[in-house]
Amino acid sequence: MAADKTTPTNDEVVAVSDEALHKAEAYVEAEEGAANRLMGWAGKISTTIAVVMSLFHLYAAYAIVPTQELRYTHVAFTLVLSFLLFPLATRFRNRVRWWDIVPGIVAVATIVYALWGGEDFTDRATAPDRWDVIVGIVFIVLLLEATRRTTGAIMPVVSLLFVAYAMLGPYLPAPWTHRGYDVARLVGHLFITLEGIFGVAVDVSATLIILFTIYGAFLQQSGAGKFFIDFSLALMGGKPNSAGRTVVLSSFLLGGPSGSGVATTVMIGTVAYPMMAKAGFEKNAAGGLLAAGGLGAILSPPVLGAAAFLIAEFLKISYLDVIWMATIPTCLYYMSLLFMVELDAKKFHAKNVTFTPEMSLGQMTRRYGFHFISLLAVVVFMIIGYSPSLSVFYAIVVTFALSFLRPETALMPTKLVKALADGSIGALNAATTCACAGIVVGIVTLTGLGLKFSSIVIAYAGGSLLLTAIYTSLIVWIIGLAVPVTASYIICAVIAAPALIKLGVPDYAAHMFIFYYAVLSEVSPPTALSPFAAAAITGGDPYKTTLQSWKYTLPAFLVPFVFVLDPQGVGLLLSIPKGGSWVDILEITIKTSLGLLALAAFAQNWALRQNTAVERGLLLLSGLLLVFPSLIEAIVEWIIGRDISYTYVPGLIIGLGVVLWQARTRSPTRPALTT
Repeated sequence: MAADKTTPTNDEVVAVSDEALHKAEAYVEAEEGAANRLMGWAGKISTTIAVVMSLFHLYAAYAIVPTQELRYTHVAFTLVLSFLLFPLATRFRNRVRWWDIVPGIVAVATIVYALWGGEDFTDRATAPDRWDVIVGIVFIVLLLEATRRTTGAIMPVVSLLFVAYAMLGPYLPAPWTHRGYDVARLVGHLFITLEGIFGVAVDVSATLIILFTIYGAFLQQSGAGKFFIDFSLALMGGKPNSAGRTVVLSSFLLGGPSGSGVATTVMIGTVAYPMMAKAGFEKNAAGGLLAAGGLGAILSPPVLGAAAFLIAEFLKISYLDVIWMATIPTCLYYMSLLFMVELDAKKFHAKNVTFTPEMSLGQMTRRYGFHFISLLAVVVFMIIGYSPSLSVFYAIVVTFALSFLRPETALMPTKLVKALADGSIGALNAATTCACAGIVVGIVTLTGLGLKFSSIVIAYAGGSLLLTAIYTSLIVWIIGLAVPVTASYIICAVIAAPALIKLGVPDYAAHMFIFYYAVLSEVSPPTALSPFAAAAITGGDPYKTTLQSWKYTLPAFLVPFVFVLDPQGVGLLLSIPKGGSWVDILEITIKTSLGLLALAAFAQNWALRQNTAVERGLLLLSGLLLVFPSLIEAIVEWIIGRDISYTYVPGLIIGLGVVLWQARTRSPTRPALTT
C-alpha cells in the first residue's frame, strides 16, 4: 500500500477505465455465463418468458403447486431461457438462431410428455418403455447442452463420467465395482423419479434459489446496491483506513442484492478502487481485498450462496437454522478482514482520502434507509415463523412497497418488468447446475458410491479424523476448481460428507465444512474468478492478486476445521456441544477470535510493528494453537508417542508475549512493498 512511482498521489484523479471494466465483466460472464443481449422481437419474447417464469414461482411460493409439476415446470422454463439467452458459441452471441429455438421447443415437449403421463409415467420408473427411454435420453442431452452453455463444459463432462461409472460397474476394480445399470434403468431413475435430475437440488432451485434471485433483483432495481456502497463510503470516508473499511462493509451489505462473489467484487471495485488507490493501496493488495470482500458476500447471511439452501434441504432443517449457523463464522471472517485493513493502514502509512458525498450520512439514511428494512425482512419473516419460501415472498412484497417511498427508487412498470426478468435470468446458472448435478446425485444413490467413497477415504486416513478432514477439504477444493460452487457442494455432500459423519462429526458441521471449502474455489486458481476480476479492475497481476486474496481469506480456510475437529467447535455454529452449555459457545468464539488475530498478524507480517522472523513464527504457532489445536496436538502426540491434554493457554501466552515484546521495542521502520 505504500505509494511508489506506479501509485497515484492523493491529488490525482484515479478512475477505473472502460477497458478494465470490460475485462472484469468478462470474469462475471465466466461465472454467470456469457448471455445474449437480445433486441427487437427476440428480446421481447425472452423477457416475457423470464417474467412469466418469475410470476409462476412467486405464485408457487404463495399457493400450493404439486411437487412434480413445480420441479418439471421449473426445469422447462430454465431450459427454454438457457437456449434463448446463452449462445451455442461466443461467435453466435446477441442473435437467436434456429438451433437455439428448436432445442427449447423439444425440451418443453419432453417435459409435457412427462407431466401428461401422470402416475402411469412415474410407475414405469424401474421398467420404462421404449418411448420413455427415447424421450429421457433426448431430455438428458438437452440438459447437458443447456448446462454447457450456462456454466461451461466441465459440469456436463463430470456428469457423463458418473453415467459411465454407473454403466461400467462390473468392469471396475475393487472397491469401485458394483452391479452396473443399463441405459433404460438409468433413464428411469434420472428422468422419471424424483431422486435424479428432479431431486433435492432442483427442488431447492425451484422453491428457494429463484425466489432469492428475484428478491436480489428487486433490491437492485430499487437502488439498494448503490445505496449500500454510498452508505459505506459516507460512513467510512475520510480516514487512512476508510478505503479498506468501505470494501469490507459494502461487501457484507451487498451479499443480498448481488448473491455472486465475482459480481460483488466488480460492483465494489469500480467504486472503491479509486479511493483505495488514492489511499496508497498497492494494486495487488487492493485486488486481494476486493476479492476477499466478494467472497464474504457469499458467506454472509441472510442470503449466503445458493449452496446454503441445499444444506437446509439435505439436512431437513430450516433455512433459518443455516443462517444462525453461519452467523459466528461470518462475524469472525469480517473481524479478521477489518483487522487486516487496520494493519494495512499502519503498515504502509496510508494517507487520508478526501471524500465528499452527495449528501450527509444522516440525509442519506433518512432518504434511503428503508433499504435496510428490505434487506432484513426475509430474516424477520422466518423468525416470526413463516417458511423460507413464504418469507422471501413477503420480503419481495415489502421491497416492492417500500420502493415507492422515494420516486427515484419506485419500482414502476419498466423497473418492475426488469426486476422480474432479471430474477429468473439470474437463477439460470444455478438452476442448470442443480439439474445437472441431479445426474450425479442420482447415480451416487443408485450405486451406493457415497458409502464406498467414505469407506475409502477413512481407510486412507487410517481412521484419523484429522487426516479425513484434510483429505475431504482437498477433495472439495479440487472439485471446486472445476465446477461452480453449487455443483461442488452437491457432489461433495453426497460423496464426502458421509466420511466425516462416520467418524462422529455432527451432520450439520460436516455439511457446513464442505460448504465453506466449496466457496473457497472463488479465490483458487486456475478458476479464481474473483481475484482475476479484481486484478482486471486494479491493473494488478492476476496470480499475485490471488495470493493476496488468500492472505485476506485465511479465516475461511481455517475456521471450518474448528467445528469439525474440536468437540467444542460446534459452538461456532451456535450449537451447544454435547454435555456443555452456552459458555462453551462463548469460550470457543473468544479463542478462535484471538487465534485469527494472531494469524492475521502473521499473514500481514505486522503486529505493532514489522515482525522479525522469530516473531512471525511465534504468531503462527499462537494462532494455530488457538484456532487449529488438533493439528498441533496430533504432531506433538506423534513426536512424544503418547496422548496429551490440549489447552489454549500456551497459544494465548505466546501471542500475548509477542505483542508485549513489540510494545517494548517499537520501531519506525517501514517495510518493503513486497513484504
